[in-house]
Amino acid sequence: MIARLGIRRFKGFKAVDLELGQLTVLTGLNSAGKTSTVQALLLLRQALRGDAVVALNGPDGLALGEPLDVLHRGSGAETIELTLETTGPTEPSRVVLALPEERAMHLQVRERASAAPSALTQAEPAFTYLCAERHGPRDTLTAHATDVETLGVGVFGEHTAQVLALQERFAVDSGRHAPQDKHIGALRFLTRQTELWLSRILGTAGSLRIEARWIEGTTVTTLRFQMPGQQAEWTRPQNVGFGVSYALPIVVAGLRAPKGGLLVVENPEAHLHPAGQSVMGAFLAQVAASGVQVVVETHSDHVINGVRRAVAERAVTLDPDAVAVLYFRPDAPGGHDRIQLRETGELSAWPAGFFDQLEQDLGAIARARRGSRRR
Repeated sequence: MIARLGIRRFKGFKAVDLELGQLTVLTGLNSAGKTSTVQALLLLRQALRGDAVVALNGPDGLALGEPLDVLHRGSGAETIELTLETTGPTEPSRVVLALPEERAMHLQVRERASAAPSALTQAEPAFTYLCAERHGPRDTLTAHATDVETLGVGVFGEHTAQVLALQERFAVDSGRHAPQDKHIGALRFLTRQTELWLSRILGTAGSLRIEARWIEGTTVTTLRFQMPGQQAEWTRPQNVGFGVSYALPIVVAGLRAPKGGLLVVENPEAHLHPAGQSVMGAFLAQVAASGVQVVVETHSDHVINGVRRAVAERAVTLDPDAVAVLYFRPDAPGGHDRIQLRETGELSAWPAGFFDQLEQDLGAIARARRGSRRR
């Protein structure tokens, strides 16, 4: 498991060391470092896989521009240093990236560790990154030319239909089964577990159904959904909303990731009702509890509360100490606060600005109401 990520002279970070957990939640103010943390991890992944250069645009959906766009301004040096430490008696993995002399859209790998954690360097589904700009509802999606065993949902969730079509009878780890009385027969398999979890996230009265197809003789895949109801018909993704399309690849990736794998998700709350966001938090906590390291970037207190509730109610066997909430804000020492989760679901600290907007708004409304009564 990745225990610590060190970032030097990258974008807004002059120097920062981040302690990660089995489940790490990256949250905080806009432009404070959440996405930069994920991007640093993705660049480190490229470098540790053996490439001579690290592309700033293209791989893993990165679009970082040119080297000067990612070098910390005023750093006084022209190198970016990324360090990764894992649990256990292993040496840290250190990478030094240098700016090329000529104009380019890559960084040169000047130094590289000889060893690297397998979860970071392997292909999907051992490592999965789902970016914030996932594909919305589509009539068709493309099939990917890769081995079935290493086929993942893709950075944008673009291969989700193909994964479901080819891996329909993939046996999901029992620790990630949706809460039900029994999971026997077809209920163990990927498509059925996806349906059960997605139904919980959407809050449907009954289980929705998913039909995933890879059309023979083409590179085209399709998804169709059947919502609960006696007269329900199969319908296109456009008719069930963006929330389904955005949540679906997260669920599929979480169910397929092997133990010891790494799942990185940006904005899992996108297009979901608050209740669904909470269930999504509980789902990600359950994935982490089953042995997958999960890193989540979110602006949703409902996602965090879903994690807190799952731990407090012991719905998951996740040690509270294994959960790290990193709250990024410029005025914090080191640019962030590390908040610990307690077994009661409480948080060890509540820094200023940490999901307190509801209280501020309600307080302002109450003061306005009292003021109007005086007039």
